[in-house]
Amino acid sequence: MSTSSVSKGCFVFKPDAQKKKKRSLGLEDYFTHGCEGSETSEIRFRLFDDLWNKIKTDTELLQDELNRQILDSLLDFTRKCSSTRQQSDWASRMRASEIPTAALMLGVNVPDHDMTFQSLSELLQQSVTPHVACVQAKECAALKHLMKRVLERLMDTVVAFDDDDDDEQEMVPEQRSTLAHKNVHCSLSSLCEWYSTQTKKSDTPGKKRRSLSKDQHSPIVVIFKDLEAFNHKVLQDFILICSRYIERLPLMFIFGIATSPTTIQHMLPHSVSSLLCIELFQSLSCTQHLATVIDKLVLTHHFPFKLTGKVMQVLVSLFLYHDFSVRNFIKGVQLALLEHFHSQPLSVLCCKKKEALRNVMQLSHADLERIRKLPSFTRYVEKQESEERAELLKNDAQLKEVCHKLIKDLHKYHKNYYPTLKCLHALTSSLPRYPLGKQIRELHLICLEKSVWETEDYQSALKLLKMLAKDELIALLQRCAEILQPVKSKKMKSALVQLEDMITKLKQLDGKLWETSSSLVTNEYKHHFLPTAASEVAQCEEGSLTSPVKELQKKTDLFQLQKALLEMSESRRSKKQSPFEILRSEALEFIDNLVKSHLFPPECQTLNEVCYYSSSSSVRRHLNATPRTSIQAALSSPYYYLLNDNLKTEDGSVSNAAPDICLTYKLHLECGRLINLYDWMQAYATVVSAAEGHDPDSDNFGKVDDVKHARFIRAVSELEFLGFIKSTKQKTDHVARLTWGGC
Repeated sequence: MSTSSVSKGCFVFKPDAQKKKKRSLGLEDYFTHGCEGSETSEIRFRLFDDLWNKIKTDTELLQDELNRQILDSLLDFTRKCSSTRQQSDWASRMRASEIPTAALMLGVNVPDHDMTFQSLSELLQQSVTPHVACVQAKECAALKHLMKRVLERLMDTVVAFDDDDDDEQEMVPEQRSTLAHKNVHCSLSSLCEWYSTQTKKSDTPGKKRRSLSKDQHSPIVVIFKDLEAFNHKVLQDFILICSRYIERLPLMFIFGIATSPTTIQHMLPHSVSSLLCIELFQSLSCTQHLATVIDKLVLTHHFPFKLTGKVMQVLVSLFLYHDFSVRNFIKGVQLALLEHFHSQPLSVLCCKKKEALRNVMQLSHADLERIRKLPSFTRYVEKQESEERAELLKNDAQLKEVCHKLIKDLHKYHKNYYPTLKCLHALTSSLPRYPLGKQIRELHLICLEKSVWETEDYQSALKLLKMLAKDELIALLQRCAEILQPVKSKKMKSALVQLEDMITKLKQLDGKLWETSSSLVTNEYKHHFLPTAASEVAQCEEGSLTSPVKELQKKTDLFQLQKALLEMSESRRSKKQSPFEILRSEALEFIDNLVKSHLFPPECQTLNEVCYYSSSSSVRRHLNATPRTSIQAALSSPYYYLLNDNLKTEDGSVSNAAPDICLTYKLHLECGRLINLYDWMQAYATVVSAAEGHDPDSDNFGKVDDVKHARFIRAVSELEFLGFIKSTKQKTDHVARLTWGGC
């Protein structure tokens, strides 16, 4: 829009309301536009929004719960340091001359630290002191910047440097007077004056104190979020300055450390570290945090959205091999949730049981046709009789009734799957060498991919369980009973009754044996018969154990040795089992049947596609981005990014009308390790001349003028900035190519 005015001025044009509305497209518009099954897009967006908010709320509560212990310890530390300053004994005075410092070990999962420090800062302000300042290394490159950030966040005002006086002299008197009321000199002496003013206000008679945090001895807490990233000299100078004001200011530091406690020794010399009274605090490890998140959010039937084994493996791999960030893991789950509800029209059934059953009866003919095309439903139809098969493929009402039953079965499957999974993990996680994995997520991934009871690891785990002693077996079965206790499924309640009955029998086993033996053996023969019987049994056992060993020592042939071992195993099987061994076999057989009944893969369950997200490639592409591949794709095919018809080509080549950087990139692919800049520029000029429509037979065709030369230099500079080429000392008029292979 053009304007005409006699005087110079600044003109503001408000954008059109419709244009502004078009720019502010949210997730709801993402579901509405370009979404398959648009007739159910509103319902799917509502379901997605509810699940998204549930994930967010539950993770925040879980984060607070996991950090509760370490945060409470830090709060106790600050209260103890504050009370130490008020004591008058010699040890307290010596301790008060140092700055209390909490070294908080948070681990390498740096993206999760912000939430921890936010919770810590809020708790400190609520229960200990209102004077809390959080600083990061990126905003404190110099000492004056660190001092400025600390003072501004404590005093909630504008802090000025000494070199700002020149700017203040240039202001008009009105601006200078306004600034004088707001600006504070950047020094700790200003903080001392402000703190004394705050304590006098809290002690004013006639005014009721609002809380304990307004006490005159409230400490001043400075939190360094990322200690390793701070400049060593800046941190040392800041600590030295603060130590001179420790008698006037009740200062306290909290260091956020991601690596090791020795970081403090490496960053601070003894002359500086001796001014600090350091206490170490260890937070929960990120792997334990992830295990808790998976247990509460993923391994539960209360959350209807599910991830297949491949998607779960991608998210866990990104966690283990990239940043150990639980926050990014949850973002991956939320991304999969968004993709599922956007791309799967039948996700309208991915909700709680009652709502899902109600939505089944409201499905349109198009949705029912989509159900008929599902792989799991196709397998289900193939197992039916010919008449039933025809009804399912043609009769929509019959299909709705069947889907109503199948959705019920799907929810029952999830109710029984997760308790059984946790029971199996409780039994096998303590076995040597962890045949089915130490973490429950490892066992869950196995169960998602195949029938776990068919694996060799499962068979080896059962063999190890058959060697458990009575006390160990009872303890493991009691853990399984605790897992099944809160489950409301009928099958799990029945399993709990059988499990408790087995535990009772195992506990009463010794008593029954003694009662039986005492009824058969009279008091007259106890002292004579029992030692004789014991000696006979010992002799028999010794003979049965030593004789095969002696026989084995004589075997030198490998075939004969293998034959003898097989005979020994057969003899042990034929040996009569004790009552405990019989009960142990029954208990393990019960667990085995429970696993085979409820831990089959979800792909075997009909209509599993409505709640399971399976596109692992999409998750990997979004979360584990490859910038080089994206840049190469954009430079090789600019049409798909710029949507300009002049750039469209059929053979996959780059059009002559493409941007200069695309042309130079395409030409550099035809060169070797070293590229001659003059030859490269001549080829570029030839292509540009053809794009401008010059006659190939004319003398000016392909000549380099000032404009083409400038355009070429800019394109080459952009390629160098993107990392495709670099200058080389081998030849001054050449550049070295850095990338090989297409996208």
